[in-house]
Amino acid sequence: MRVAIAGAGAVGRSIAGELLENGHEVLLIDKAPTAISVERVPQAEWLLADACEITSLDEAALQRCHVVIAATGDDKVNLVVSLLAKTEYGVPRVVARVNNPKNEWLFTEAWGVDVAVSTPRLMSALVEEAVSVGDLVRLLRFSHGDANLVELTLPPESAVAGTRVGDVEWPEDTSLVTIIRGSRVLTPSPDETLEAGDELLFVAAQAREEQLENLLSVRHEDAASD
Repeated sequence: MRVAIAGAGAVGRSIAGELLENGHEVLLIDKAPTAISVERVPQAEWLLADACEITSLDEAALQRCHVVIAATGDDKVNLVVSLLAKTEYGVPRVVARVNNPKNEWLFTEAWGVDVAVSTPRLMSALVEEAVSVGDLVRLLRFSHGDANLVELTLPPESAVAGTRVGDVEWPEDTSLVTIIRGSRVLTPSPDETLEAGDELLFVAAQAREEQLENLLSVRHEDAASD
């Protein structure tokens, strides 16, 4: 898979390193000469250019990329790169970094963004995830389809603790992706039994998040008596 990363700072280089280790072809683009540190990621291609310019993206052969990652520290640049990648070059998957949470509402399909990654939101979500049991925590927002990656640690009093995955009446537009149980990562087969303390990862429509949290967090008879 060929991936172009706009922004060769610490974030961009770290992403490039991970992708290269997984066998992908990576191109790093940055307009600052000081950011071009070929020795730090020697396996990557490097391009000194402004990723907001069509001529630069032509030189980068963006139409050959399967994924573009807009990873600069400037939200305006990331939006422009995302829009150009999607509309001018038809890149199938565009991932954009959100630096200022106040700008998160802009990072949508209208700007060519398939996945928006807000570093401040993700960090706060991970803090919440570390201390919250029974609360739904939003980890990542997918712009396309208005879906989110969400996590919930199943509390002992949950109505579904001890229930087979296949026997749970999940809300529409939600999908259980992974069960994390201690050090194990489990694929949620219909016969897998949910246990208190399981970390459940879902892709869910935003409109279904409250319904999903209510289903998982409390016993039905407790909710009815409140």
